[in-house]
Amino acid sequence: MIASPLSRVNVRADAWDLLWSFAHRVLAVNLVLALAGSPLMLALGAVDAPLRYPLFFGLLALPLGPAAAGAFAYFALDDPRPPVTALLRLVLSFSRRALAVTFIAAALTGVLLSDLKVLAGRPPGAAVVPLLVVLLVLVLATSLTALVLVGTRPELRVRALLRLAVYTGVRGWPLSLLSLGVLAVALVIVSQVPVAGLAVVPGCALWVVATNSSFQLRHLSAPPS
Repeated sequence: MIASPLSRVNVRADAWDLLWSFAHRVLAVNLVLALAGSPLMLALGAVDAPLRYPLFFGLLALPLGPAAAGAFAYFALDDPRPPVTALLRLVLSFSRRALAVTFIAAALTGVLLSDLKVLAGRPPGAAVVPLLVVLLVLVLATSLTALVLVGTRPELRVRALLRLAVYTGVRGWPLSLLSLGVLAVALVIVSQVPVAGLAVVPGCALWVVATNSSFQLRHLSAPPS
């Protein structure tokens, strides 16, 4: 009788449970993200120059906010293998505040990108463009932390949540940049190999973002709402 190759791997049972629990959560999150982002992916595949239609693609990207907030809450559940229906319920329950955060972030990002496009190569651009780039990075980092807070601090109102997200994003800027870098790499992988990328990468990237944000927030108390 041939022994299983896994029998030769000296790994404790609880380590295997942790591994399968992580894989289960990542696959569930990837499924929900794929559903939420399918209109955006289809539109990106059908349009040659998507940057010409920022408003249209910005609206298509809005469902990704509630999906991400639900994913962050899903990662924080104590159940080792929570069902996918639990993730769907979390996405729906946080959809209102997550949409508000995502809309604000998308609007600010659109304004900053438009300003960068107008000022690039013009005389005032040398002085203003670096500031706009810093503001753009701050908006993106703040929106990520805000979505984590939407899923993990449901008692916070949007205004208090955004204040806390800005503070933690600036105070813990190395981890904020790491989160943005991980998401950028994930986007590149998904754009190059869509099927394999969507099956593996997005959930892992959001797990890194959630871990970084929880580390940034661990010593902070919520501001008054």
